[in-house]
Amino acid sequence: MNLRKWIRIIHRDAGYIFFGMSVIYGLSGIALNHIDDWNPNYIIRTKQIIIDRPPQPESISEKWIIIFLNDLDRELQYRNHYFPQDNLLKIFLKQGSLTINLASGNGVLETIKRRPIFREVNFLHYNKPKKLWTWFADLFAVALILLAITGLFMIKGKKGITGRGAWLTSLGIVIPLLFLIIYLW
Repeated sequence: MNLRKWIRIIHRDAGYIFFGMSVIYGLSGIALNHIDDWNPNYIIRTKQIIIDRPPQPESISEKWIIIFLNDLDRELQYRNHYFPQDNLLKIFLKQGSLTINLASGNGVLETIKRRPIFREVNFLHYNKPKKLWTWFADLFAVALILLAITGLFMIKGKKGITGRGAWLTSLGIVIPLLFLIIYLW
């Protein structure tokens, strides 16, 4: 069997085996590239609320808060509360928090929900499972190098690495180098 046939076999099979990892790292890479624009792990929403006749701080109890939360939204689940300042009530919820200024009656409800798919792929990308996952991720990194190298030799002739492929490969090397030069020097 010649070398080119082995290159195609290795490239094809590694591509199949690491298809899922490529999608995982691609999605989480997009999410992490835009981490300043959005939270890839959670959907955070804020809502302004107004209480017409806020109670006095000394009359607030857990019971009052639970009734108030039920009237506001039956989905909200009480965890705890405290007063960070005299007229400021902070209520911790299973889904976020609610802060109410008891002097003005103005409040802010912040709800937090796990972002589907992106949270899970980021969990893997951040290498949270550790140990066995680290070995698999390292194997994927080696496979990416192998896929890159074998990909160079998949096609012969003027469209391969000795022709157009050489120009495209050079471009693929020069672009990251330019960014390094621009941002590091």
